[in-house]
Amino acid sequence: MPIRSAIAWLWWRVSRYPLVREQPRVTGSRILIGAPHTSNWDFVYMLAIAWDARLKVRWLGKQELFRSWRGPIMRALGGIPVDRKNPAGLVDAVVAQALTEPDFALVVTPEGTRSGDGWRSGFYRIAMATGMPVTLGFVDAATRTTGLGPTIKLTGDVSADMDCIRAFYADKRGVHPDRRTEPRLASEDSDHE
Repeated sequence: MPIRSAIAWLWWRVSRYPLVREQPRVTGSRILIGAPHTSNWDFVYMLAIAWDARLKVRWLGKQELFRSWRGPIMRALGGIPVDRKNPAGLVDAVVAQALTEPDFALVVTPEGTRSGDGWRSGFYRIAMATGMPVTLGFVDAATRTTGLGPTIKLTGDVSADMDCIRAFYADKRGVHPDRRTEPRLASEDSDHE
């Protein structure tokens, strides 16, 4: 991990976006949300944030990123390939890994492909199944800052939990604000029917 910490240190020395470190520092397994996810640079920032915090992160990425020579690199960086056409069993597989790996830190970008009507619910289901807290990571072009916000424990009340998440991200603007997706899960709509 010292090499990754050194890379993170160098990144933050030259970055135009200052790092906001979490206060207080959280330890143990958790899910880290990366939002708003509007640029490919968000991935680089989240790795630098995680490496600065000395987290051995895992992250979910479309399987296309793992083809040919990129596969070994993406896996070494903590990548878990996702077949978006056949995602059955993904949540169960990640939950099983989270329950057996100490200090499991999973970075999730619930906006997925940076387009759509809402967030994907995988992070929520994984958090509820494992009991892991959720840390709200961000890249905010409005303030030109990036880092880790609060860590919350989900309650199972989807609408209330998402209201808390929405409140945090309400003033955060991605690098490409037109690609921002509202932090809303499809299950929230069915809660109100």
